[in-house]
Amino acid sequence: MTDQTLSGPISATIRRPAITARRVITGFVLATIGLGSIVHPWTFYLFVLIVGLGSLYELNRLCEIKGQPLEYPVAIAAVFAYTTLSVFDLLRQWEGVLLACIVIAAFWLGMYGEQKGYFARTAYTLLAVLYIGKLLTYFIFIRQIPSVGPWWTLFAVFVIAFTDMGGMAVGMLAGRTQLTRISPKKTVEGSVGATLIAVAVAVLLSLCPEFRLLWWQAALLGAVTSIAAQAGDLVESALKRDAGVKDTGTVIQGHGGILDRFDSYLFGGVAFFAMLHVLGLPGMQ
Repeated sequence: MTDQTLSGPISATIRRPAITARRVITGFVLATIGLGSIVHPWTFYLFVLIVGLGSLYELNRLCEIKGQPLEYPVAIAAVFAYTTLSVFDLLRQWEGVLLACIVIAAFWLGMYGEQKGYFARTAYTLLAVLYIGKLLTYFIFIRQIPSVGPWWTLFAVFVIAFTDMGGMAVGMLAGRTQLTRISPKKTVEGSVGATLIAVAVAVLLSLCPEFRLLWWQAALLGAVTSIAAQAGDLVESALKRDAGVKDTGTVIQGHGGILDRFDSYLFGGVAFFAMLHVLGLPGMQ
């Protein structure tokens, strides 16, 4: 989609995303796999690792388009290490050492490539590790919360998923005002609608006794998570526009790449985990 400099009403210039049968079916299958993996911890950890490695592969493609690919072996090892240490509850103890090793390895191996682009290669590598490897670990932390981990994971997934779906639906029906040039299809109305829908979903989920949530706690949890998820979506859109591509990949039919589908979860998971602490909710005391 070409750039457009817009201000004020944009209903006539926004190209609405088509909701095809393939997109709906693919989304349903993906949701079934993702939600089903939450039931068993090791299945969920494997799912997170696959999402991380797939997202890293696509991010490396964006970096290649920009002219400087990642130090890919370092990035793969780092994402794998972040996931593994999180699973075994060792990240808090060893993250400092891990980061030091990643920095040294990225700068050291970068010297064996072309001299031109050395700075960009190492910088892209460190950014990729933190953006994907680090941020995905928060969903592992959520899943590991004693007793209520699976329930909180479902809560976070539902809030973020309904943020994505709500933003698209409201934007298609009532979108008029451009939210940002970064993603011309995003509208202020869609963003507000997505947040309100996420809050409504969170409040409805608070009726489940497993969460032991007051309605206002659920509303705040849903709002912050939704806003963060939308920020994650916009950040990934900025990366794609910088590289001049529409999607990061084609592996998920009708949805683009893995990073396209899970970008909102990277920021949303961190915000959700942080709010559990801020609100002192069950399992976080």
